[in-house]
Amino acid sequence: MTVPAGRGLAAATSLEVRRTMPRAMWKGAISFGLVSIPVGLYPATEEKTLRFNQLHDKDFGRIKYQRTCAKCGEEVTFDHIVKGYEYEKDKYVVLEDEDFDAVPVESSRAIDILQFVDLEEIDPIYFQKSYYLVPEETGLKAYTLLRQAMSEDGRVAIAKIAFRDKEHLAALRFKDNVFVLETMFWPDEIRAADFEELDKKVNVRLQEIQMAKSLIESLTDEFKPEQFRDEYREALLGIIGKKVSGEEIEVIPEAEPTKVVDLMEALKASVAAQKQKKQAAPQAKSKKSTARPKKAAAG
Repeated sequence: MTVPAGRGLAAATSLEVRRTMPRAMWKGAISFGLVSIPVGLYPATEEKTLRFNQLHDKDFGRIKYQRTCAKCGEEVTFDHIVKGYEYEKDKYVVLEDEDFDAVPVESSRAIDILQFVDLEEIDPIYFQKSYYLVPEETGLKAYTLLRQAMSEDGRVAIAKIAFRDKEHLAALRFKDNVFVLETMFWPDEIRAADFEELDKKVNVRLQEIQMAKSLIESLTDEFKPEQFRDEYREALLGIIGKKVSGEEIEVIPEAEPTKVVDLMEALKASVAAQKQKKQAAPQAKSKKSTARPKKAAAG
């Protein structure tokens, strides 16, 4: 389905990336022994996933959702919506803003550093979301002092912080010259990997392990995040652009899945292909660098 005439400009405008400076979503202080460092908490990441609106296929009107009461069926405005905790089936206790402010935990006002650990000791499964901690001017010296002391020893701070109606376990580390706070899942929020398939006995030959290690070695390289990009999002934006322009979209047929008959043969073929790829890369680069523009023939 193509975009109706007259809507192309609006659709194209929606594809533009609008960058705005994030606002501090929380303000408090890093509590480090008797040292207090006033800081602001800022989002460190942003998702680039394309977001779509649900439309009526007949006239492209936006689909809206109404907040209705399950008891009386009336539409409810935000002014009449409260937070309730279900302590028994269909029985609720209502909590007001004052109740959340009255929670007796220090982490609602300060990031209390509990201990320091080595980063390698933390399983990445605990990490949830990243934030920047930016110091206020009065805390810049203490902030810099803590940064230098932690950087020299390669330590990560474990702390607690409360915001958005929840207390978070967090890890504090440095990226370049800024504190990064990683909120973490609590241990009881991590699901156990209890899968029956993993209990089945599998016989793996020594040659298969060695060949797998060879493949891993051939694929091992320095991590350079800038060399990776979201190809799906880029291709989808291209399709959206074509539909806005009224171009026909060519459907690419799905490739047939590769049938792996023998694991060892598949590993050997993968290693050979990777070696060939690495050998071809320097040659292509060399041809590109030695290429010279042709001189015009003398008249």
